[in-house]
Amino acid sequence: MAIDIAARIIKHKKPIVGIFLILAVISTALQFAVSVNYNMVDYLPDDAPSTKAMDVMDQEFDGSVPNTRVMIHDVTIQEALVIKEALASIDGITDVTWLDDVIDIKTPIEMADKDTVETFYKNNQALFSFSIRSGDEMEITDAIYDLIGEENAMSGEALNTATQQKMTFTETMYAAALLIPVIIIILVLSTSSWVEPVFFLAAIGVSVLINLGTNIFLGEISFVTQSVAPILQLAVSLDYAIFLLHSFSDYREKIAEPKEAMRLAMKRSFPAIIASASTTFFGFMALSFMSFEIGSDLGLNLVKGILLSFISVMVFLPALTITFHKWIDKTKHKPFIPSFKKIGKRVVRFKVPSMIFVLLLIAPAFLAQGQTDFTYGFGEQPESTRVGNDTLKIDEEFGKNTQIVLLVPKGDIANEEKLVQDLESMEHVTSVLAYVNTVSTVIPPEYLDESVTEQFYSENYSRIILHTNTDLEGEVAFGFIEKVQQTAESYYGNDFYSLGESVTLYDMKNVVQKDNTFVNLLTVITIALVLLFTFKSVSYPVILLLTIQSAVWINLSVPYFTNSSLVYIGYLIISTVQLAATVDYAILLTEAYKENRKEMPALKAMKKTIDEKTFSIAVSASILSSVGFILWLTSSNPIVGAIGLLLGRGALLAFINVLFFLPAMLLVFDKVIEKTTWRANFYRR
Repeated sequence: MAIDIAARIIKHKKPIVGIFLILAVISTALQFAVSVNYNMVDYLPDDAPSTKAMDVMDQEFDGSVPNTRVMIHDVTIQEALVIKEALASIDGITDVTWLDDVIDIKTPIEMADKDTVETFYKNNQALFSFSIRSGDEMEITDAIYDLIGEENAMSGEALNTATQQKMTFTETMYAAALLIPVIIIILVLSTSSWVEPVFFLAAIGVSVLINLGTNIFLGEISFVTQSVAPILQLAVSLDYAIFLLHSFSDYREKIAEPKEAMRLAMKRSFPAIIASASTTFFGFMALSFMSFEIGSDLGLNLVKGILLSFISVMVFLPALTITFHKWIDKTKHKPFIPSFKKIGKRVVRFKVPSMIFVLLLIAPAFLAQGQTDFTYGFGEQPESTRVGNDTLKIDEEFGKNTQIVLLVPKGDIANEEKLVQDLESMEHVTSVLAYVNTVSTVIPPEYLDESVTEQFYSENYSRIILHTNTDLEGEVAFGFIEKVQQTAESYYGNDFYSLGESVTLYDMKNVVQKDNTFVNLLTVITIALVLLFTFKSVSYPVILLLTIQSAVWINLSVPYFTNSSLVYIGYLIISTVQLAATVDYAILLTEAYKENRKEMPALKAMKKTIDEKTFSIAVSASILSSVGFILWLTSSNPIVGAIGLLLGRGALLAFINVLFFLPAMLLVFDKVIEKTTWRANFYRR
């Protein structure tokens, strides 16, 4: 940073502090006007098959795909019809489907097909399915609970969305309430002043608030962004403030004048901060190129956050520190943690075993992380919750019920009848609702009242609804979807559409798997270029990226070796976020080693570097790891929970790799580094 810019910031310290505080207050108010989107369907690309199908159905039909089920205990058929009417009368509920929609209940139900009847009515228990208007899930599900009471049950996609809406804000506040004291304790232990942690948190906290407020220009953000972005921004960019204030403390011991000490601290810490911010910035930028737009939504928010944190640390924090530097002097205390002297001597003893151990792990970890059993939706709610318990009750009585809707060209009754017969004969199909098997093939639709035909026919399409007993996702569910689509294709070619929650998850799987390779490659390339310009070396970027990327692969391989499933969105995001967020540790150690190597032999330089930098890296890693594990522990959302667990574990693995594997690689390849680094100027005897 130019000296005159630093001098101007220090000169105008009070107006700068005032401006940032005013922006933070305004942004705090604005953030409550930003809407949060919980519907993952909205983040599929426009050209995804299920997105096109939804657009066509919205244009052609008034009704939607059923996304909720309600089970009523101990009712007669007549009582069930009354409850059906009551459900249909709730504003926001459409297409309530029950037994009377598939058979004539005026005739004895014993004469009807038993499987069809038991799909809707069994052991005096009635099961209704219907659609809840998107955006109002909380209010509508609350109204349904008021109607059905505690003894009856509800489940479905809309209820899961409503549950997430209720929990996300509460859980975010709970996570922050746990996290901030943890960060303060870590910072108090790692500094020599009681008030320094307040300065750290003020600088980054202001940038977090401004970032939240500026989302007003985006209109809305995803639930993942709301849950993860503020806490992740705080954890990742706290390093910048630590770099600056540690440099300031060092200069205060040499220079009495605080303004001059800060000016020099800004000059010295700027390269480290800009390098750290750049790798994180470009790493998060890669997320913005995801086709599945939850990733791009989070990426854009984090990129904006990193930029604001950088500005806050380089402008607001120096002004704030100089304004209140006397507080730092008055609250000095002795270090709580002893220095890490002689740790370097112990670490370098293990350089060869450390390197061999990690190199042996890389191949199996890389292969395993691609073989993990993935899930793509919210997953099932715990049985301890009412939602989870209700879902279990409904599944036990009626079995799983996943609905798929087919839209096929209208007009060819014979083809439609054959398709319905094929669908009815398929494994996992419990019932099929279509004009040809519910009304009659011999009665032309135009001879009937529109109220009879509107759920089956539009101007251009015929709608067929399949009730199946598969899970929403998984190998069986996705294989069944492919079979249904192939069957429809055999009659209509590509001129048909399929939709439903399971079809959406199937499309999501295809979209995000395509994102994976591209986003990861883009992350590695952009960070490699930043490292190339930072170190002016070909070998340093390779060694640093191998250090962090191997930690990423080991982290992501754990679910495979523990035989547990992993939410794919969390996997995809963390494979980028962990690399972008933890490469700073490697940069910090390598930058210090490079300077020490100019003055002493490799082994001595590495021992000195590890002694000096282990503490700083440990502080950063412990903060980021705490953020991850607290998100994991506090979130009921499986996507947010997966990101938290992977982030917490990933930060620890990155710290271990930087402490043991990176020094080993730098020592073993010392001569290669010297030859491939511009003006290395390594010490020679």
